[in-house]
This record gives sequence, structure tokens and C-alpha cells, in this order.
Amino acid sequence: MQRAIQTLVVVGVGLIGGSFSLALKRARRVERVIGVGRSLDNLQRALDLGVVDATSQDVASAVRGADLVLLATPVGQMAGLLEAMAPVLAPHAIVTDAGSTKGNVVDVFRRCLPNHLHRCVPAHPIAGSELSGAAAAQYGLYENRDVVLTPLEESDADAVDVVAELWQACGARLHRMRPDEHDSVFATVSHLPHLLAFSYVDTIAAKADGERCLDFASTGFRDFTRIAGSSPEMWRDIALANREALLAELERFRAGLDGLIDEVGRGDGEALAERFRRARAVRTAWHQKFLRK
Repeated sequence: MQRAIQTLVVVGVGLIGGSFSLALKRARRVERVIGVGRSLDNLQRALDLGVVDATSQDVASAVRGADLVLLATPVGQMAGLLEAMAPVLAPHAIVTDAGSTKGNVVDVFRRCLPNHLHRCVPAHPIAGSELSGAAAAQYGLYENRDVVLTPLEESDADAVDVVAELWQACGARLHRMRPDEHDSVFATVSHLPHLLAFSYVDTIAAKADGERCLDFASTGFRDFTRIAGSSPEMWRDIALANREALLAELERFRAGLDGLIDEVGRGDGEALAERFRRARAVRTAWHQKFLRK
């Protein structure tokens, strides 16, 4: 059964929230979309591009009567937004999110919406990029992409089904995880790489000859550092929100880096080659699987 949402409120009209809106509009699964944000210029751009049908800078007024609310903001902003909307949410309204961490989001839902938990369905679409703003929104962003749902114990089966159906209407593949499992997995394959990319570029910038080095940076540097172009605000919030799991990954990476330093220092070519062979085999196998998705 395909259910349509009469009023969808997207809080944070950028790549993630805007693409969700466009995909559902194309699938005819939503009647009206209200975009909420801080920047009037971005909201006007969203209107001009047809990403949303109306805009507001006041989340409380926007969510009155909404059937579904998607929080597509940095996770650090969600508590304030949920507190503002809590008194005016309709009893039937479903609240979901697109945050890259889930343990802290679950905690925020519990703290800010204690009487609405049966309609809360945390989620995480795996489809980010370094692009941002309404102009980055695209119809097909979620086609053949993974979306992880981490429902609460209190979440109504109906609310979970609605959120799942809408993501499937966007073309996504669905998975379910516990919040702690989600945060551990994504600390490894998403959060750590972003922190390393930011740190690496920052280290180069601090070198006396950093600008000279960048003059000769080419495709390898471009590919390795692409994600360092992502939102600093968003990744600050993610690093703090997933601090424990991320610290464990940073310690594990530091141990690996210490081993690499030792091998280079000893001039141990065989150990280096074996490390590189292992890494290449894993990366090649992953990439082949990724291309088949």
C-alpha cells in the first residue's frame, strides 16, 4: 500500500533534506513540502528550484499540522529544534532524522519528545557528499543507496513502516541496526576517514612550504582529500556526538600508524609491501562489491 504524506516539513533544506523532498515529489508520495532553515537566501533558492512549496524560519509554526518532519540538520542542532516543536506537534506526526550518528539522536528524542516517542523513527541515509545547500539537491540521490533505520523500542510499527516506505520510494535499500551498532560501524567507515582528511589537509597548511606543496598536488591528493571539503559544523557535531566510538577508532589507527612508522624507519620493504598488499586486496574486494550494488 502506497501512502502519501499530505504535509512534509524538511528542517535543513540542503543535499540530504532537499533530495528527499524532490524524490518524494517525483514519486507523488507527498502533497506539500515546507522547508525550514536559517538562511533566507537558501530558502528562496529552494523555492525557486521547486525543492519545497513553502518556507519558514520558525520551526514551531512550520510543523503545526505536519504529517512527517525530517530533521536534516547537523546533529548538534536537533535538541533545540525538537524542544521548539514539541508543544505543537500533531499527535499523529512522525518525526525522523537524517543524522550520521544515532545514539545521541535517540537520547535527544527521549529527552525532548518523551510523550511522542511512539512516532519517532531515527534514520541515516548513506548518501552524503561535500556539497551543501538547496542547489545541491537532486532527484536520484538515494537510488540504490543504503538507508539505516534505528527505531526506538517505543516506535509504532506503523510509523516505522511509513518511514521505510518513503525511503524505498526514493529508491533506497533499507537496513535496521541498533543505535550503538550503527555508531560503531560508521565511526570506522565514515567518521574516521573524514577526521583524517581534515587533519591531513590542516597539517599541510601548517607547513612552512604548504602552499608550495599544494601547487603540485594532483589527482591522488584530490581523491584522498575530497571529503575535507565537507561542512565543518556538521563534522564537528558528529565527532563530538560519536566521541567514544571515534576515540576507539583513532587509537586503533594510531597503532597502525605507529607500525607503519616503524616499518619505514627500519627500511623494512617486505613488511611495507605486505601491508600494502593486504590493504589493496581488501579495497579491491570492497570496490567490486560496491559496484554490484
